[in-house]
Amino acid sequence: MNLALVYSTLLSYCLTVSGNIHLFKNGWNHFDAKYSTFPEWKRLQNLEEAKQMFSFGYDNYMKHAFPMDELDPIHCCGRGPDYDNPSNININDVLGDYALTLVDALDTLAIMGNCTEFKRAVNLVLETISFDKSNTVQVFEANIRVLGALISAHLIATDPKQPFGSMTPDAYNDDLLHLAHDLAARLLPAFDNTATGIPHARVNLKDGVPLNCINETCTSGAGTLLLEFGLLSRLLDDPVYEGSARNTMDTLWRFRSNVTGLFGNVINIQTGRWSGLMSGLGAGLDSFYEYLLKAYILFGHDEDLDRFNESYETIKYYMRRGRKHCNSGSGFPPIYVNVNMRSGEVINNWIDALQAAWPGVQVLNGDIEEAICMHAFYYAIWQRYGALPERYNWNMRVPEVLFYPLRPELVESTYLLYQATKNPFYLHVGSEIMASLNNHTKVECGYATIHDITKKDLEDRMESFFLSETCKYLYLLFDTKNHVNIESSKYLFSTEGHLFPIRSEFRLSPETDETSKGPPIKTHHSDPPLDKRKENLSEDNEAAICQPEENPFTPGLRYDFLDSPTFNSSREVKVCFFSR
Repeated sequence: MNLALVYSTLLSYCLTVSGNIHLFKNGWNHFDAKYSTFPEWKRLQNLEEAKQMFSFGYDNYMKHAFPMDELDPIHCCGRGPDYDNPSNININDVLGDYALTLVDALDTLAIMGNCTEFKRAVNLVLETISFDKSNTVQVFEANIRVLGALISAHLIATDPKQPFGSMTPDAYNDDLLHLAHDLAARLLPAFDNTATGIPHARVNLKDGVPLNCINETCTSGAGTLLLEFGLLSRLLDDPVYEGSARNTMDTLWRFRSNVTGLFGNVINIQTGRWSGLMSGLGAGLDSFYEYLLKAYILFGHDEDLDRFNESYETIKYYMRRGRKHCNSGSGFPPIYVNVNMRSGEVINNWIDALQAAWPGVQVLNGDIEEAICMHAFYYAIWQRYGALPERYNWNMRVPEVLFYPLRPELVESTYLLYQATKNPFYLHVGSEIMASLNNHTKVECGYATIHDITKKDLEDRMESFFLSETCKYLYLLFDTKNHVNIESSKYLFSTEGHLFPIRSEFRLSPETDETSKGPPIKTHHSDPPLDKRKENLSEDNEAAICQPEENPFTPGLRYDFLDSPTFNSSREVKVCFFSR
């Protein structure tokens, strides 16, 4: 693939409406000269810089914030739940007073080969953390950040081969697994008292579902449990956790639109009706699709792969805009837009930063050319602003929501694309991202959220995923001899970047797999094919199908298309806030 053509086209597209700016003023030869090689000394330098970046954030957290959940890196102090304002879900959904940043960073310590600190951190977790407290947390966040971290660290500590070094603490007796079991048991009441079996979005760790809890949740919030719950069931030989998560996936699948095959982003857990009709690849939906594919890779259930494949084709059919082929043809390279789940019509003009993880999913699915194109789009935005805005208006080509909380998604996709292609271009991308982070977000005691990417002013918060994902993927990008990279087919990363081994004992057939005896998976072989769904309008489809005459794989984003009423919709969309 001609990366010079792809990236220069996208850069000019993203920077100005007229498309006249060209970052590579010296032409393709200049591009090739800069990006076609990456010196070994530079790789080693970047590897050390990535390690120092993690250490600077981690050491300052341990010095100034532990055992609180997060570090405020500007004021050099800790942050925990907002007990004065229980409705502050931006904080309280994530922070549960359980040393979140330390727990989330455990497997990063191991991957970097820091045996001494990993074992010390495990002992600190076991000595410090208790989940027996009356804090209301979001099930999704507690699952991916805490439960996943505990399971990953346990599997590293008990790996008989110890590929990262001696990571087993003295007198270790499955203690992290027991702690994970305790947390999962406290999350399980979220599945109680729901008519659909889809879990409540939030749960009190001591008292269960709060009395005033709303009956709505995001698709990704409910549909991003299967890896962690599935592994826990297999490690404990207790089917209830995997069964609950699989039943949720089955229920969500049943409630997809039978006209388009799309999912909304917010669903009522009692009625099964969609209150958020936006269908896209960003907040509220992203990791649901990711876990369909990754669940198949980890557990080997064919139905998970079948569902992902059908969803993938549906996504490309309704959401993809731009020329048919990434690397050839007229019009702009492709992007994926947000659409109405019932009609497939474009519902707004923005995409969000979480969608930058989708190229990584495409890599796992083997769709490398599409992954390259989509990554190029987000990298072009990063080059323009030195960070990714939380939302970007692809119609006006300007950032719409301006903050950047040190998110890892673009780094993750960069790492996975390098693993797939070994193209040195992605080492350059990682190097530029790391330089931006050091130049714009590094403060006295860590790395801070960018409040406005156009001004580079900062907020006093370092979210735990900066250490668990952003630093981890940067380190792995440059550590070509890391065990994870050498044995890449034997590992899988969760949506929070936690390392799970792919083992034969996790991939038993349904006939012999005792842990798959939870609520049965229903199959829907009667679902109409994609091209037949428009014939089967139902009460779930209040809007008529408005499919363009030309297949949406093919139309380019020309200006007459961009100026159409559909693409300038100002409809208000109900959005659920999840950090993944």
